[in-house]
Amino acid sequence: MDRLTGMGLFVAAVDEGSLAAAARRFGISAAMAGKYVAALESQVGARLLQRTTRRLALTDIGHGYYLRCKSILEAVDEANREASASHGTVRGILRVAAPVTFGALHLGDVVARFLNEHPEANVEVVLGDRYVDLLDSGIDVALRIGKLTDPALVTRRIARCRMMLCASPAFLRRHGAPRTPAALARVERLAFSDAVSPGDWTLYDTKGRAHTLDGPCRLVSNNMQILVAAAVAGSGIAYGPSFAFGDALARGALVAVLPRYRAADLDLQAVYPSSRHIPLRVRRFVDSLVEAFGDDPPWDRARDPAK
Repeated sequence: MDRLTGMGLFVAAVDEGSLAAAARRFGISAAMAGKYVAALESQVGARLLQRTTRRLALTDIGHGYYLRCKSILEAVDEANREASASHGTVRGILRVAAPVTFGALHLGDVVARFLNEHPEANVEVVLGDRYVDLLDSGIDVALRIGKLTDPALVTRRIARCRMMLCASPAFLRRHGAPRTPAALARVERLAFSDAVSPGDWTLYDTKGRAHTLDGPCRLVSNNMQILVAAAVAGSGIAYGPSFAFGDALARGALVAVLPRYRAADLDLQAVYPSSRHIPLRVRRFVDSLVEAFGDDPPWDRARDPAK
């Protein structure tokens, strides 16, 4: 007898409380349902259910087997949904949340391409630098930067988010280019206020040793574009993600500071509430993000003409 059908009947019998109810769900007789479960027990070599005239009870072995069967059946259902969806039509409203600077600088082209490829889909983009509850806000997928610890969320890595120091050539001519992280204490610093510790900058040398600078900054803001503009105007040295500085670096308005030192990279990640029953529009949009950015994101390629 088909083992998957047997597993399905076994799980249904436990969930429904009787073989008769499981049989009705599958459209077969109770006797046939009993034969499926008996064949499953024979294949396993152990009794899975204790049967009485009034109820079913799982044996110790049956309890563990029930959990395994349920997981297997869910995986099969998910595989079938994915296979069916691969040829489906993307439609409906996709609600996307993203950090302000990243969204404003880099998300527009991806969204436009997605809309062109899927004419029956609509997109609503919400930009903000504070985390929102995806379910409460009706968000289908969010782009987030950094380490995520919420076990209820499913994440997919989109691209590397490299952190760096930048300043304008004019500022460095006036104040001199710092040669060590310690020298940063003597210059104006520009920091993102929504970071965990805005003034705490940690850099690593070529031997992996950490150099940490902490203290007040000349300018703090919850918007990276303000910090970039201030750095371009010569107000100080800014610390932030390379995706915020890419254009200014490419045109020479900013240059990297302490390029032989590195900061810890973060990840740009797509986040959604559940790994099951994910709408096709979410899957396709996340695939578009990976294709557009990937491991060699365009904002880093723009810095190096050799790329």
